[in-house]
Amino acid sequence: MEHRKIGKSDIYVAPLAFGGNVFGWTLDERKSFEILDAFVASGFNFIDTADVYSRWAPGNHGGESETIIGKWMKERGNRNHVVIATKVGGDMGQGKRELSRIHIRKAVEDSLKRLQTDYIDLYQSHYDDPGTPMGETLETYMQLVREGKVRITGASNFTKERLAQSLEISEKNGYPLYQTLQPLYNLYDREVFEKELEPFCLKHSIGVLNYYSLASGFLSGKYRSESDLGKSARGAGNKKYLNEKGFAILAALDEVAARYQCTPATIAIAWLLARPSVTAPIASATDVDQLRSLVRATEIKLDKDSIDLLNSAGDRKETI
Repeated sequence: MEHRKIGKSDIYVAPLAFGGNVFGWTLDERKSFEILDAFVASGFNFIDTADVYSRWAPGNHGGESETIIGKWMKERGNRNHVVIATKVGGDMGQGKRELSRIHIRKAVEDSLKRLQTDYIDLYQSHYDDPGTPMGETLETYMQLVREGKVRITGASNFTKERLAQSLEISEKNGYPLYQTLQPLYNLYDREVFEKELEPFCLKHSIGVLNYYSLASGFLSGKYRSESDLGKSARGAGNKKYLNEKGFAILAALDEVAARYQCTPATIAIAWLLARPSVTAPIASATDVDQLRSLVRATEIKLDKDSIDLLNSAGDRKETI
């Protein structure tokens, strides 16, 4: 299997990241272990999580996903065979998003403890924090890299302007450069990334690890009417996709999926993998069959006609 370099780093990953937001939410520990086992057995090694996952679920406090991943790695003895990406900066009870030195210092120790490891491969700023000087955040990351607690750093949900500012500060002061960007990007949600962020990431060799690769499951074809929205915990969020543009995309996915004898979800991920900027799309699965659809995407190379058809459908304006 092809492995892709993360940014300018020396870390290589298989071209699909498993999204750990489902661990401790829609998947309990036993099912999480089952999915993770199947994921690595298929040749993949990249798992993305965050300290806040899954704080939103009733009874959770944050850290549930990291805890499950940590137990799994400990039981399997495979820490050195997987690449773990986690994030800092979300609201863990302090009432705000924060990237201060004090917060990062505490958060990284908490994440290391939950993950049962002494290093994090990719540590990401989950959200921008305009209230903290960017230099303070980046200097703190430099210290963590020097201490061996973090290998490389990345950003998530940053604008092009703030990402550019971070690179300038890092280059000027010798701080670690952000090697990755984690933006919202999929066949439906394209405009912001393609117009503003993608050219910048390509120019600066920043690896893209896009989230919502399947638009919260909409691009799997599971939600085709309002009556389908109750099919899962995330179903209600798909109502915004039930419009002319969304239906056109589903029709194109269905057509291309028939050509390649696979699922719409497989094609949606394969389309992302064909983008020169994307290192590894982030996607989740809650059962092995869903996981197989994701894995199949890495085995497909879409032809130009298929890509053009999908692009054309995704270029439509949103109408209700």
